[in-house]
Amino acid sequence: MLKIRQIKYSKGSCSVQVYKIKNRKRIIVRHIGTARTAEDLSRLLSLATDFIDKSSKQLRMFEDRYSNIGLALSDLEFIGVYYSFFYDTMHKILLDIGFDKLQQAFLLDLAVIRIFEPSSKLRSIELLEEYFGIKHRRQKFYDLAPGWLELKDKAERIAVDFAQSEYQFDYHLVFYDVTTLYFESFQEDGFRKNGFSKDNKSQQPQILVALMVSKEGLPVSYEVFEGNIFEGHTFIPSIERFIKKNQVKTLTVIADAAMISAENSHALQSSGLNYIVGARLANLPQSLLDEISQKLGIEDGNTIRIKTDNGDLICGFSSLRFRKDKHEMQKQIQRAELLINNPGKRKKYKFTKSVGESLALNEKLITKATKLLGVKGYYTNLPEKEVSDKMIIERYSELYRIEQAFRMAKSDLQTRPIFHFKEEPIKLHLLICFIALFTSKHIELKTGSSIKNFLHEAKKITDARLKSNSTAKVYIKRALLNPKIEGLLEKLNLLT
Repeated sequence: MLKIRQIKYSKGSCSVQVYKIKNRKRIIVRHIGTARTAEDLSRLLSLATDFIDKSSKQLRMFEDRYSNIGLALSDLEFIGVYYSFFYDTMHKILLDIGFDKLQQAFLLDLAVIRIFEPSSKLRSIELLEEYFGIKHRRQKFYDLAPGWLELKDKAERIAVDFAQSEYQFDYHLVFYDVTTLYFESFQEDGFRKNGFSKDNKSQQPQILVALMVSKEGLPVSYEVFEGNIFEGHTFIPSIERFIKKNQVKTLTVIADAAMISAENSHALQSSGLNYIVGARLANLPQSLLDEISQKLGIEDGNTIRIKTDNGDLICGFSSLRFRKDKHEMQKQIQRAELLINNPGKRKKYKFTKSVGESLALNEKLITKATKLLGVKGYYTNLPEKEVSDKMIIERYSELYRIEQAFRMAKSDLQTRPIFHFKEEPIKLHLLICFIALFTSKHIELKTGSSIKNFLHEAKKITDARLKSNSTAKVYIKRALLNPKIEGLLEKLNLLT
C-alpha cells in the first residue's frame, strides 16, 4: 500500500514523498516536491494523493470534505483570482509523464508558465505568483539555474521513456529538421552568429536548433548549434549523439533535402542506419533529369527508382502537384516578363538571366523546370524488396509533424526572439521550452484539441479569493467544471 510521508525541516519547509513498506523497510516510490507555505503543502499533498490513486487504484477510507459553513457574504471581500486549476492539472500531467523525476519543481513551474503565458525568466517568476500564488525568489533562480543545464539528457530520457510506454515509440521512424531562433540584438558573439535565417532575420544573430520527433510529433531530442553553421552539417552529429544516448541499434531517420550530401549519405550507410531524405531534383545532372522524364511518365501515382551515389533515388508523379507546380511556374514567368519589360526595377526573379546589361527569359531553366512539374524526389537506402516506393513516399509525407512542432514552439511557446546573451542561459531557455513542448504535444495528442484551446478552456476554471474582514482569513472558491473541460480531462485520464 502506498502512503504519503511529510518531512519537516528546521527552516519551515516540508517535503512530500510517496512511499511503501517492503520487508519492513520504507521505500520511496516518488518524491513529489518541497513546500514552503501551507498553500504549497496542500497542492503537493493533492498531487501525492492523485499519484497514489493512479498508481495503485486504492480506495480512500474517508472522503475529503471542505466546508465554509457560517461565512457571511457581507464579511467577505473579493481580492482576486488564481488559475490554480490549470497549474494543478499541468503538474498532474508532468507527474504522469515523469518530469518530476528531475526533482526540480522550480524548473517545472517555469515550463508551466511558459505554456500559460510565455515571458522572460524573471517576469515568469512574477507571473507564477500573480496567476497561481506560487512564490519563488529570484536569487533561488540564479542559484539553481546553472545546475539545471545538466538535466538535458535526463529530460530527454524521460521523454523517450514516456513516448515508448504511452505511444509505443520504438525508434523505427524518427523525423529530423532544424530551425533558427533569432535574438533581439544586432551584435554577434561566440555562440550567436548571423546566418541564413528561416525567420527572415538575417541581420540579427541567431542559433540553430535541431529537433527530432516521433511519428506522432512528440519531441524526443534536440541539439543547439552556432547560428552560422550549415544545417546539413548538423545532421550526422545530432543523429550520432541520439544513437549513443539511447543505445539505438536500428533506426530510420526522415529529413528534408537540405540534409543530404554524399558525405552524409556515406556516414549514414557506414553506421548501418536507414534514411529517407528529400532530393533537390533541380540540382541533378541533365542526363539524369532526362532519364527521369522519359521513364516516369505523367500518370498519377507513377514511381521510378534509380541508383545514385546518395542511395536509391525514388521519383513520384502527382497530378495534384503538377497543377500546383505549373501554376507557380506561370506566376514566376509572368513576374520575370514584367521585370524584363520594366528594366528600371532592380530585382531578379527565378526565370531571368543577364544578357549584357539587360535581362532576358532563361528558356533553358524553363525547359528544365517543365520536365520536373509534378515530380518529387527522395533518397533512401531502404531496399526495394522490404519497403516499396509508395511506402517511402508516404513516410516522407509525415515530415510535416516536425514542422508542426516548430510552429507550436515558435508561436504558442514563443521560443523566439531570445533575450539572453550567454550560452548557458540560452541552453536553459531551450530546456524549459523542450519540457513545455513535449507536455503540450502530449495534451494535443490525447485530447485531439490544440494547446491553445486547452488553455482557453482551463482558464475558465478560476479560484475566487475571498478574504474575511473579521478574521483576515482567505477562502478559495473554485468555479465548477464545465462539460468541455470535463471532456478534456477524461481524455487525459484526469477526471476523478
